[in-house]
Amino acid sequence: MRVAWTADGGTWHLVFRLDPEDGVTGHCADGAALKLATNTFRVELPRAPRDIHPDLLALTAWTVVAPWTRRRVTFDRPISPELAGAIGDGWGIEAGPTGTTGARSGGRLAISYSGGADSVAVAAMLPDAPFVHFQRVSHPRVPNRWTHYRSDVLASLAEKTGRELTVVRSDLEFTLAEPRPGYPEHHAVAAGALLMADELDLGGLAFGYELGSRWLGGARYIHRYTPDNLMWAPHGAWGRAFAAAGLHIVLPVGGVSEAVTMRLALGSELRGQLRWCLRGVGGPCGTCGKCLYKELIQAAVERRPLRTTITAGRPVARKWQQPPPYGGQEMIEYGCARVPGIEDTVFAAAARYLRATEASTAWLDRCYPPAVAEIPEPWRKQVHDFVDGEIGFMSEEEARRVETWGAR
Repeated sequence: MRVAWTADGGTWHLVFRLDPEDGVTGHCADGAALKLATNTFRVELPRAPRDIHPDLLALTAWTVVAPWTRRRVTFDRPISPELAGAIGDGWGIEAGPTGTTGARSGGRLAISYSGGADSVAVAAMLPDAPFVHFQRVSHPRVPNRWTHYRSDVLASLAEKTGRELTVVRSDLEFTLAEPRPGYPEHHAVAAGALLMADELDLGGLAFGYELGSRWLGGARYIHRYTPDNLMWAPHGAWGRAFAAAGLHIVLPVGGVSEAVTMRLALGSELRGQLRWCLRGVGGPCGTCGKCLYKELIQAAVERRPLRTTITAGRPVARKWQQPPPYGGQEMIEYGCARVPGIEDTVFAAAARYLRATEASTAWLDRCYPPAVAEIPEPWRKQVHDFVDGEIGFMSEEEARRVETWGAR
């Protein structure tokens, strides 16, 4: 794989070319199969930065091209031996060329802000942290067949938060032909933050990944306890790569469930800008699978009946009529144990299979302590104090529920 950046003011263009051993079909870190559509993308920054460290340019490119790279990646400018080593250790890929450019660092923590409940919960934890928001825009050579995905709506909501905000626009999601436009790696959402990291003096980027994503196998992917999660563990491949580029991955809500992040988001001053579905203009569409899942969690937090028109016969509800395991099963258990009248909803079968109770799911109202311990030291105390005061930590017995998740 060979990559080359060019800049036109604040717009950065990347062209990548496959080596003979590379392929147009690959797999991202969570195992999903991806087919390549095009070998170009652009990132539109709000202003032309004074300078961008070569490691930041290289890592931005790597978040896109990693799935299709088989043996080596050649960047258009020398990178630090630290980043080359992280790519080599994490993926077995030879990265270069390397040079004498020193490793970079920064002092501030920003939030990769999406506007969803998990992201808003992070914002509640870190009230002074600036937002960096990624907005999908159309690609000049790839037709947009997903016009119902209203990224413009989310960007406008982010602008209404009143927080320090940097909006970065990019068409990198259209590098995917299959299964649909999206991030080649989950970490590609950080493209804007990476390219603006020197300008904003960033040393860390906070994501809204919670307990299920960090410690319980990432919903649909593994369904077991994953302390060595290669996507989000600090010692995982991506954690080491970001650290080598001086922009640490930080997961402030990595130890709490989606029930907790939902509670924090609903009680936040940003509740009016909360949005987890982009299929509707005036609000969530209410008919997709994500809306159904989030409605179950919100209803459980608010202790009220489910509000949905989705029936058991709809395709988005079909999986809940089957026996477990389910993606995000911990939250299905939580919701089924708390939503009044669950036996008369699309989750009735799941509730019968799971037989969850409030007592059996009480651990999901508190924080798994190791998640706070792995937050980089400059920001650990702030997160610890918030969790200690607003959420509480799991007991040893509750922590074992996390550590035995998925065990047969």
